[in-house]
Amino acid sequence: MKKIEHIGIAVKDLEASNRVFEKLFGQAHYKVEEVASEGVRTSFFQSGPNKIELLEATNPDSPIAKFLERKGEGIHHIAFAVDDIQAEIERLKAEGFRVLHESPKKGADNKLIAFLHPKSSNGVLVELCQDA
Repeated sequence: MKKIEHIGIAVKDLEASNRVFEKLFGQAHYKVEEVASEGVRTSFFQSGPNKIELLEATNPDSPIAKFLERKGEGIHHIAFAVDDIQAEIERLKAEGFRVLHESPKKGADNKLIAFLHPKSSNGVLVELCQDA
């Protein structure tokens, strides 16, 4: 893994949260994007070399909707940049991690993504990201 790619934060209202984070960072988000396959709408902020992804559910059955129902708003996942996502999936499986996606999926911000189950990573939902 190369670096932290972004931190994902689950929010109930993307527009209201964008206003909060615009004040926090002193700048506007650089992208809003919907990922229909995941039932989510995202907004990205750049803060120095770091990125923050806000995630709003677009349907009540989406993983974000379920997260918000269980835990409320807050940090949802930490994403790490990788050079070869398929090789990382295989490596992490061999190390005993539970992988939620056997092969990468198309994600937001022009990335291929895969997640590790939080039960295998000390309660942290880990996302692997590779530039598409």
